[in-house]
Amino acid sequence: MSRAFIKIRRHVGNGVTYVVLATLGILWVLPIIYLIYTAFRTTPSTGIINTLIPDNLQLGFGNFSRLFSDTMFLRWLGNTLLVAVCSCALSTIFILMVSYALSRMRFRLRKPIMNLLLILGMFPGFMSMIAVYFILKAMGLTNSLLALILVYSGSAALSYYICKGFFDTVPKSMEEAAILDGASQPIVFWKIIMPLAKPIIVYTVLTSFISPWCDFIFVNTIISDRNLYTVSLGLYKMINAEKNSFNDNFTVFCAGAFVVGGIIVTLFMSMQRYYVEGVTSGAVKG
Repeated sequence: MSRAFIKIRRHVGNGVTYVVLATLGILWVLPIIYLIYTAFRTTPSTGIINTLIPDNLQLGFGNFSRLFSDTMFLRWLGNTLLVAVCSCALSTIFILMVSYALSRMRFRLRKPIMNLLLILGMFPGFMSMIAVYFILKAMGLTNSLLALILVYSGSAALSYYICKGFFDTVPKSMEEAAILDGASQPIVFWKIIMPLAKPIIVYTVLTSFISPWCDFIFVNTIISDRNLYTVSLGLYKMINAEKNSFNDNFTVFCAGAFVVGGIIVTLFMSMQRYYVEGVTSGAVKG
């Protein structure tokens, strides 16, 4: 096989790969463009765009005005932020402490516990939705933001494996030197390990924040009070409140989705460097 043929085949293969990736990229971006355009669109009266290229490109902020004046969007956003921040804080603490314990401590049931947590983490969370609902109902915690915080942070330890991979890369000699100097295990964890774990902490914070921020299933199951809706449930109820409300409020729905998506995208973009460092450092076991 000549070099020229090998070179041509490589170029053809690369060209096909680029075409496929470009096509997939366009298909991925089109819904986002559709949502952004619909969020700023002022006409027509119906909210749905039925053509790929709209006839009228009049844009404005009327949908955002309706979003903040005609709905309880700010309250829903506040509820979502409260639940996400509290769940994120608790989940981060749980994950870091469980990961460090499984990485450093050696005890008889260590491997069975790790395997059990890994297997449980493979099951979708909504499979436990009915059981969780009846447990919360028996405790009198349904229809409350506290219930959501407990649900989101209760299973946080199941996501220990990335953080454990990071802690496995930290040299044990640093901890041993601190212990010889009289430091206890908690002091070693908070004063020695945590300052070195900034990338994995940021990764854990972001992954713990995104789940309660975007969740709909558990919120729809637990919350029935309109004042306690999160943005996902509030926007869903808004476009399904009446028979024709979907078409009438679809542009407002897209405006709300734009605001919610913009917040999370801004957060990820600002923390992107640490997020990538956390993923790569936790994926390599030392």
